[in-house]
Amino acid sequence: MRAVLVTDYAWPALDVERGVLAAAGCELLVAERGDEDELVSLAPSADAILTNWKPVTARVLEHATRCVTVARYGVGLDNIDIDAATRLGMIVSNVPDYCIEEVSDHAMALLLALARRVASFAAQTRAGGWDNQEFGTMHRLQGRTLGLVGFGRIGRRVAEKAAAFGLEVLAWSPTLAAPAPLGVEVAASLDELLGRADAVSLHAPLTEGTRHLIGPRQFSLMRPGAFLINTARGQLIDQGALLEALAHGGLGGAGLDVLDEEPPPLDHPLRHAAGVLLTPHAAFYSAESVRELQEKAAANVVLALEGGVPATTVNLEVVGSPARRSPSTDRQ
Repeated sequence: MRAVLVTDYAWPALDVERGVLAAAGCELLVAERGDEDELVSLAPSADAILTNWKPVTARVLEHATRCVTVARYGVGLDNIDIDAATRLGMIVSNVPDYCIEEVSDHAMALLLALARRVASFAAQTRAGGWDNQEFGTMHRLQGRTLGLVGFGRIGRRVAEKAAAFGLEVLAWSPTLAAPAPLGVEVAASLDELLGRADAVSLHAPLTEGTRHLIGPRQFSLMRPGAFLINTARGQLIDQGALLEALAHGGLGGAGLDVLDEEPPPLDHPLRHAAGVLLTPHAAFYSAESVRELQEKAAANVVLALEGGVPATTVNLEVVGSPARRSPSTDRQ
């Protein structure tokens, strides 16, 4: 049987993948730790790799001499060395169309919770208090502006849900041009968006160009009392600059589902910072979204092992390349 190396996963069991892959004559090879050394030791036996968050480095890929494809459980690809995979002739795929409802719901939930001081009021009443003025003035969301940084599938769904609350939606990405769908206004620049939005929600991929996209200068442009929401990648935000903006820069609050380091240490300052709602990278999760993710990622592996090209292949240049690995010749 072909072996599919699973570097890591964030759900209780692999029964869904096992069923999809067994029907195609594949068995799972599951890493225990998922660190680079372990993956290097397991890689020579792998005909394919399924990965969630663990780094699939060039070193790992170079030892995966039989591997035909690397399939990401999820949307972002920052944990896979795509250049190395392409050079070695491996198809890389992802699942860009799962958890759209869940992440857009979570982004809106964080915004609503910040705007209505939900966590603060709940903690107050649990402790025996009953004071609806303790946390200062609140403002209605209707008529205020939500800025979306990134306007892919999730960003567009957030725009639809935000409109139902009466929010005006302003969007920006390097490739977004007016007119945008859904009645969304397109900002001419990130600076313009930050200066106009009452709340900013991040939906951009993590690349070298977007790392610390929101830093000291960007925080200085944001409106006093504005909220920042991040359900994308922790590294989009300079966390030191975020802490400074919360303490001294007039930022109204931050709703974060992702951080640079996950899980963060117990003494991580964002665990305890005033004005921060922090959730444990849970935005993607529902029983339905996880099953969908497992099925689609495993199906991508099967298709590649059968010589096909998954519809969500991200390095299409490998398809017609003489370097592309063939399942029939890679197995000895």
